Amino acid sequence: MRVIFALVLLVGLGLAGFAVYMAQNYIEGYQSALAKEKAARKPEIKTIDIFVVSRTMEYGEVLTPEDVKKVKYPKESLPEGIFTEATTLFPENDDRKRIILRKLEAMEPLMAVKVTKPGEDAGLQTRIEKGMRAFAIKVDVTSGVAGFLRPGDRVDIYWTGRVKGSGDEVGSDDVTKLIQANINLIAIDQSANQDLEAGRVARTVTVSVKPQQVAALAQAQSTGSLSLALVGAQDDTIAEAVEVDQRSLLGLEAKKAEVAEFSEPKPECTIRTRRGSEVVEIPIPCTN
Repeated sequence: MRVIFALVLLVGLGLAGFAVYMAQNYIEGYQSALAKEKAARKPEIKTIDIFVVSRTMEYGEVLTPEDVKKVKYPKESLPEGIFTEATTLFPENDDRKRIILRKLEAMEPLMAVKVTKPGEDAGLQTRIEKGMRAFAIKVDVTSGVAGFLRPGDRVDIYWTGRVKGSGDEVGSDDVTKLIQANINLIAIDQSANQDLEAGRVARTVTVSVKPQQVAALAQAQSTGSLSLALVGAQDDTIAEAVEVDQRSLLGLEAKKAEVAEFSEPKPECTIRTRRGSEVVEIPIPCTN
């Protein structure tokens, strides 16, 4: 009996082990097939190594190799002007420094527009585009939008001055007119830092304009006063021609010069008569 019991036990253990083995193979096969199906459904994302800053960096800081590191970035979403090679970012045998132009957060991709070229100054010249010129405008707390302007903002420029009357107009009128629209600010006082805090009252702002616009602004600033109007960040409209004078502001009609009517003098007819020793002319009605 003991022998039979032992044989039955061995056969049972063998069958149980075989069942476990078959179940394990089935589960592994199912998991492998499921993983292959998921891999087939999930699109392959191609990545590329790019340089990012390893810490938060402020405007004016010097960029060093210790401040950057490489990370993988989706190739299809690659920003323009990104750095992918160390020799491009830090050329060999070149000790010239690169300066941060805009504030960078930790792990933010490093782009060419946010850092100077090797040895380049981080001053105003880096903000002036080809064919443009920098022009300074005097402002105060009222004409400078209460100090809420920052480099990188866009403004409309209005001129207020006195225009001499012409044609049928009489005298002179004070006029306010929009002379330049959507002008880019590149500096406030002596700073081109775009991360300036709002609320700073400036004495001058510097704009980037074409040479012809420089002449127009110089003439306008010397003959009247300039005021700035801040354009919204999401506003892509172009302001239409705007001109307001005192009469249009108050709803008065323009006065015309009064022209005196000219009439020929009427002829006078007289007769002469002698009174004693004197000759006297007496007016009489003309007959023709």
